[in-house]
Amino acid sequence: MSQATQEATVSEDGIIESVSGPVVTATDLDARMNDVVYVGEEGLMGEVIEIEGNQTTIQVYEETSAVAPGEPVENTGEPLSVDLGPGMLDSIYDGVQRPLDVLESKMGAFLDRGVDAPGIDLEKTWEFYPRVEVGDEVEPGDVIGAVDETVSIEHRVLVPPHYEGGEVESIEGGAFTVEETVATLSSGEEISMRQEWPVREPRPTTDKQTPRIPLVSGQRILDGLFPLAKGGTAAIPGPFGSGKTVTQQSLAKFADADIVVYVGCGERGNEMTEVIEDFPELPDPQSGNPLMARTCLIANTSNMPVAARESCVYTGITIAEYYRDMGYDVALMADSTSRWAEAMREISSRLEEMPGEEGYPAYLAARLSAFYERAGYFENINGTEGSISVIGAVSPPGGDFSEPVTQNTLRIVKTFWALDSDLSERRHFPAINWNESYSLYRGQLDSWFEDEVADDWPETRQWAIDTLDEEAELQEIVQLVGKDALPEDQRLTLEVARYLREAWLQQNAFHDVDRYCPPEKTYLILTAIQTLNDEAFEALNAGVPVEEITSIDAAPRLNRIATTPDDEAKDFVNDLAEEIKAQLREKY
Repeated sequence: MSQATQEATVSEDGIIESVSGPVVTATDLDARMNDVVYVGEEGLMGEVIEIEGNQTTIQVYEETSAVAPGEPVENTGEPLSVDLGPGMLDSIYDGVQRPLDVLESKMGAFLDRGVDAPGIDLEKTWEFYPRVEVGDEVEPGDVIGAVDETVSIEHRVLVPPHYEGGEVESIEGGAFTVEETVATLSSGEEISMRQEWPVREPRPTTDKQTPRIPLVSGQRILDGLFPLAKGGTAAIPGPFGSGKTVTQQSLAKFADADIVVYVGCGERGNEMTEVIEDFPELPDPQSGNPLMARTCLIANTSNMPVAARESCVYTGITIAEYYRDMGYDVALMADSTSRWAEAMREISSRLEEMPGEEGYPAYLAARLSAFYERAGYFENINGTEGSISVIGAVSPPGGDFSEPVTQNTLRIVKTFWALDSDLSERRHFPAINWNESYSLYRGQLDSWFEDEVADDWPETRQWAIDTLDEEAELQEIVQLVGKDALPEDQRLTLEVARYLREAWLQQNAFHDVDRYCPPEKTYLILTAIQTLNDEAFEALNAGVPVEEITSIDAAPRLNRIATTPDDEAKDFVNDLAEEIKAQLREKY
């Protein structure tokens, strides 16, 4: 909640009539839907969610214990908004953009109720470098200057979207606070480095385009089998302990996005602590600078007020849209949307709304759609292009993918990474089930992989998919009659599929080399396994028994490619391919 909003003109106060958890009912309050209000003697922040006659229903973003009927309610007359400007990166916010690190420095680890602080530092000065001159014509969204926000990111100062624009009458470089005017226009408008924007209102764009560039994740199973486009949407559903958070953290660390917005929505405090402690220590694989220099964290843990959880994803997507408007590619991680849906369910039940399936509100699907639809590859109003890729974790109870949040999410997103508890129990990570997962972006991204990685990328990937599909069918037979009852060619297929699973699909998120695998190396590992497949079947056709084929000592070295340094991988694979050929060909 921005300071400017808090200082807005206040309309007539209301009076609290009743309190039910985070839901407060007030009377005699002159308010509109989604207005931000301050509740009770302590001034707890809340938002108007229902108006019926003289009664106004408010969801409060803080704990409401000790709040009593008869206390005042103060309306700001403004919707919930976020502060946008330099200083958001390398910051940690709660669900309504209060800077937790700033508040901690003032009052310690346990925050007092009713406290507030601006989302960006209003007193810090930034060196502003103009990009336009006096007399230039500018329109809404145009870049008028820049600030070095962090060592990794240049913050581009934009003409606000709702401004009229016009001729630049004055502009100067130098050190300014975010509230000081850096340029004036002939329309009389003054531009500073700070904007405000309502979190529930998407920022405007010119066009939403078909994404054709992958968001390279560094995870072999994702880049190789189920790629996500820049501007795409993905869901990671899975039961407890299957690796949702580790997968999302790996994506946040290594995906080739310019900006990362990580929203911890109702997750356990120890997981957010791990993110907060790890990210400042990690080097960015793209630049070598600290990873936090291009990251914004929003922490709304499970012990925080439930109402703030409902707003945290909107705070995150609005910040992402702001950097998209600058022409950046943004990756937003929401962990997890199930906790967000549970917050909606709790508030809906307190409002006595008609429940939908499993008690979730009837508008669950609409809210999920509205959130994911703000992702995309866009042409901005200033002519630049930028993208927002949204990756949402889903935590279905008991791993049941038929529950409403998972099903409604799958109707919206185009990439599905299904986590499997059986794989995690076998210590196969990432525990993404290759038989249940899919990506609808695969076809439109093939041309990029053909141009940037290898001409035969689609064919090689399809061979891997066919082999894994055949293995799944054969495993059902093996369960009944045993492996030894299979013909030799099918036993050999099972052996090749084992290397696909162990040497290619498995990846160690905590290994210094294996935690990130570039697409070129992903392709190299796959071609090495394909070489084993081709040479092994040549030997089998020449009459070599399958036991002798699988006994060669070169094949197990396939498992070492993943941990071989990237700059040595090509030579390693070439040497290994020659050894496999030599050892198999000498048997016939």
